[in-house]
Amino acid sequence: MKDVIKLYKQPRPKSCVMLASWPGIGDVSLTAAKYLVEKLNAVEIGEIEPVNFFEPMGVTVRDDVVESPRFPESKFYYWQSRSDREKSLVIFIGEEQPGFKGYELVNCVLDVAQRLKVARVYSCAAAVTRIHHSEEMKVWGAATTSNLVDELSKHNVVLRGNLRIAGLNGLILGMAKERGMEGICLLGEVPAYATQIANPKASLAVLGILTKMLGITLDLTELGHLAEQVDEEMDRIAKRVTAEFIDQFTEPIWEQDEEEE
Repeated sequence: MKDVIKLYKQPRPKSCVMLASWPGIGDVSLTAAKYLVEKLNAVEIGEIEPVNFFEPMGVTVRDDVVESPRFPESKFYYWQSRSDREKSLVIFIGEEQPGFKGYELVNCVLDVAQRLKVARVYSCAAAVTRIHHSEEMKVWGAATTSNLVDELSKHNVVLRGNLRIAGLNGLILGMAKERGMEGICLLGEVPAYATQIANPKASLAVLGILTKMLGITLDLTELGHLAEQVDEEMDRIAKRVTAEFIDQFTEPIWEQDEEEE
């Protein structure tokens, strides 16, 4: 599978860490990764050829003209601190999780990680819970070693003991552990009733912890504003749904006309 990896820039960091990201519930991981790439001005350094992992099931038509089939992108980005040569970050963003061959795709990502001397792999995911969208979103955590769990506890990360992290955002940690690499997953809380809606508030909570762990200064203002907008939209949706429920399931009570004597 090495021939599917295309690195057109070859940074040579002394040591670095990686954030690997795929879509998931609430787009918690993808939103966080894309925000990091944008705000750090991370440079694109390579990609994984998609044809071995994806098969387009249709095409897009624009102005009545059929476009060529488009494959999901799987790209690597690199950031190097200007003030600290010991501090660098590789960010992998996969636009889609493959229906099959997810294990092989993760192996390709970890091949690149080891080539770039990545010491620790981070991933993000959603923690679906009964929280209300107006509440503060906490961050849960899991790690590949007990020492890393202790590190998570220092950042006020919620440790739930037993849980399952679905998809490639979870699988990559287990596969990194098989290779002797450290791994940490940060999971932002997402309301159980809003799993189909992008949740930048959860991504904001995750990035707040992640940047502290990485020692990176990042302006989170823009993501905070987006989180507020989504909260307001969810408030409007909740009010509309409540009103529709009342109209549908509540019988109106009419005042009876007084009988004439």
